[in-house]
Amino acid sequence: MQHRRHLSRRQFLKGAGATVVTASALGWNYAWAQGSDRIRVGLVGCGGRGTGAARDAVSAAEGVEIWALGDLFQDRMDNCRRSLANLGDKMKATDSRCFVGFDAYKRVIDSGVDYVLLATPPGFRPIHFQAAVDAGKHVFMEKPVAVCPEGVRMIIATAKQAEQKKLGVVAGTQYRHHPGYIETIKRVHNGAIGKVVAAYAYYLTGGLWKWDRSPGMSDIEWQIRNWLYFTWLSGDHIVEQFVHNIDVMNWVMGSPPERCIGTGGRQVRTDPAYGHIYDHFAIEYIYPNGARVTAMCRQMDGCLNRVTNQVIGTEGQARLEGFDTFWVRGKENWRWQGGVNPYVQEHADLIASVRAGKPINEGVQVAESTLTAIMGRMAAYTGQEVTWEFALRESKLNLVRNVTAFGEMPVDEVAMPGKTLLV
Repeated sequence: MQHRRHLSRRQFLKGAGATVVTASALGWNYAWAQGSDRIRVGLVGCGGRGTGAARDAVSAAEGVEIWALGDLFQDRMDNCRRSLANLGDKMKATDSRCFVGFDAYKRVIDSGVDYVLLATPPGFRPIHFQAAVDAGKHVFMEKPVAVCPEGVRMIIATAKQAEQKKLGVVAGTQYRHHPGYIETIKRVHNGAIGKVVAAYAYYLTGGLWKWDRSPGMSDIEWQIRNWLYFTWLSGDHIVEQFVHNIDVMNWVMGSPPERCIGTGGRQVRTDPAYGHIYDHFAIEYIYPNGARVTAMCRQMDGCLNRVTNQVIGTEGQARLEGFDTFWVRGKENWRWQGGVNPYVQEHADLIASVRAGKPINEGVQVAESTLTAIMGRMAAYTGQEVTWEFALRESKLNLVRNVTAFGEMPVDEVAMPGKTLLV
């Protein structure tokens, strides 16, 4: 179990004590781009995170309804529909607009929706994002948004296309929509702790779920159901989970890092049931301002848990932890107090921006944070230094797989530093 301060999305929503700031409370103009207050939402990826995102979207503003659902698996679809049934008249996804199969994302996008939620395993994100933007849809996409440099380049290109089309794009990096993070980092940028010289980011937690393979299940079905443990689907947990803290570090520093070195390994989760990913990483990122970030993540049961960020300056320090601990100690001491549900707020901000005719576009921002996490994985897998320029422009690593049917897919070997090549 995680420390009580470091709540999961599901745990946070159970609390129900936080104040939700909706778009209406922010005073935005409710003129929807299509001339109607109604926003039809289509969900692609009906697992727990996708189902939660659908709830968050309809909670974020008036006039939002779930119009269509899509997933690869019928059981996921059925569970999602049962879960969302209590939304009442906000749940408009009829039998004819619930799609199952490898083409379900296309059918959701083409079903008459205004706003698409992309919540499948991250390996599919570049393809799904491109399809949504090509169709002129506003997008909320869960983090991370890619698992390899080629996927990141696809996301960046599509985000720029979305900007040209004036489409809203928000990512599931919800810290960007939490006032505690916003106010703390604003103070750091305004010099409250002097020049930033170092920072520490930790995501040390217990293990997560796994899906056991049943007799007759194909390689591809098992890997997609058990997606956390395959780099082509999740990016490894440094990308899939730790990207939250890495995004905060890039935000604090004002840019991605110049280079990184790292280490990691597979010490506890050695059974093939856990695919081929690592269970711990430690990365040093070096930023253009000369600051160094020590970044650690681990998924092991029975160990100390820590999910926090600490920023060190020449005249003080700042701490950003969970959803409730934010302080600055420096030229002036300051502490944030308040309540907000950032999982709802990110949707409220996107909807409000689109209705105001000034759509937010976080596509490049989240792509850069995703690539920063990928750099750390590449450094740990290979034992080599990885530069930003190499990862962004030169790396030939392409894990994007446009899978369209179940079948065979051998599991990649576990990466071995010094033997696995940097490509």
